[in-house]
Amino acid sequence: MSRPAHNDAEKGTLEVRSPQLAANPDLAKSEKKVADLEVFPVQSLKKDAPVSPSNVAKVPPPPTPKQKINITPYVHFIIWYNSYRRFFTVVFILNFIGLGFAAAGLWPYALKYPGALVVGNLNFAVLMRNEIFGRLLYMFVNTCFAKWTPLWFRLGCTSTLQHLGGIHSSCAISGIAWIILMTANLFKAKASYNDSLLAFGVITVIMLIITMIAGLPWVRNTHHNVFERNHRFFGWTALVMTWVFTLLTNTYDVATDGFSYSGVHVVRQQAFWYNMGMTLLSHCTPWICTRKVKVDIELPSPKVAVLRFERGMQQGLLARVSRYAIWEYHAFGTISEGTHAKYHYLICGVQGTVSPANYEFSVLTFTVITGDFTKSLVNDPPRTIWTRQLKVAGVSHTSTLYKRGIRICTGTGLGAALSTCIQSPYWYLIWIGSDQEKTFGPTISGLIHRHVGPERLLLWDSKERGGRPDTMKILKEAYDYWQAEVVFITSNYVGNFEIQHGCKALGIPAFGTLWDFVRRLAICLP
Repeated sequence: MSRPAHNDAEKGTLEVRSPQLAANPDLAKSEKKVADLEVFPVQSLKKDAPVSPSNVAKVPPPPTPKQKINITPYVHFIIWYNSYRRFFTVVFILNFIGLGFAAAGLWPYALKYPGALVVGNLNFAVLMRNEIFGRLLYMFVNTCFAKWTPLWFRLGCTSTLQHLGGIHSSCAISGIAWIILMTANLFKAKASYNDSLLAFGVITVIMLIITMIAGLPWVRNTHHNVFERNHRFFGWTALVMTWVFTLLTNTYDVATDGFSYSGVHVVRQQAFWYNMGMTLLSHCTPWICTRKVKVDIELPSPKVAVLRFERGMQQGLLARVSRYAIWEYHAFGTISEGTHAKYHYLICGVQGTVSPANYEFSVLTFTVITGDFTKSLVNDPPRTIWTRQLKVAGVSHTSTLYKRGIRICTGTGLGAALSTCIQSPYWYLIWIGSDQEKTFGPTISGLIHRHVGPERLLLWDSKERGGRPDTMKILKEAYDYWQAEVVFITSNYVGNFEIQHGCKALGIPAFGTLWDFVRRLAICLP
């Protein structure tokens, strides 16, 4: 399959001003272009060795043909059946075994307290997406297990934290299944129940199902605004309906055929406290951190907006921003020099749609799913913007666990990768793309100039070199040279697929962007 031409959205490599030019006036007077002297190939770098003109690559040759890596069916399966699906499978099976026993009348607890199983599952589903809970988990793991524990254990921690969404999805679906069973049992004995219980049972089920549909991968990734609005607002409506349904079922007395139980009785029920926890987790804690803040927007090109916010950040965090307080929020990787810094930055790439012709070189998933929002930043830059002051921890936040690592990214994927390499001298950056400095501007260029030395930086300008690199070749060389323990990947779907499968085949531990709408894209791509 022939590769399509690079589109404007795939802008990826900074033209670094070589420090050798300043040190050697003869080089500065050379008739060669600076671009000919600024590429630092892995094979020319020696650990702890000073960088000299002999280390600097000359005019780069055209990319060599890629070496074919044998990707076995086992590699495909083990990457597809990741921790997300494993969590989903375990929780789903356990719940549906319980559902089977309950439906057969063999589990007395489920028959007596069905509401507790409904809201208990929903409570865990919400908990897995709570920013505070997530940050506490990451802080605990990073504090207790960094560097000294066996590598397999640290890799397991990263995989677990990255795939908590499997618990979120399976608990949500299981909670809906339990409330369907609960409502069905009410209808079986409808002569003993008030019509209001039956009505609110059906309404609650409908609201939860709509919320679930709005959160499906295809909807979330191809109609992001639809997902944000419907998943949130129908979710809130479902929460209200769940409260009403819980109160009605726990105050209704079948013996007297009336709502005769007191409030004290309701408060003593498990379902009441599960609902209370779900309300606090989904509504109170996230929104107390929401603020309208000042933002400065740099527009180095029509394809990129660089957002600057006050205060520094830890590495590996994602910022959620929106033009409106309760409307759709969009996540972007934060770039910061550290908690002591005055500012942190977001790189927002503009890419409206995805088609089979341009998808291979489209930028990061954030770009694909937030086209309308990022376009508005370029066309109508705001002075203030809404954001969650408590940032979301991403997989890069676990980089603290490892002694040395590789951070490989393409295009705007730099936004999720650069902080790790700025804040830790033990992380090596590989950045693939073209015409970077013109597209991303002086702010991002300056951060790289100041903080990432050439001994741990590999920049591939596909425009200058005449094409994309043999990614696995340069990654394997960097991995061996740097003596890395792990590789973190931020790329488009095709790049992520290629690198993850290549790393698995070569025995290199790697974590990539989560692409959970693979099936649809596989149909679209030729």
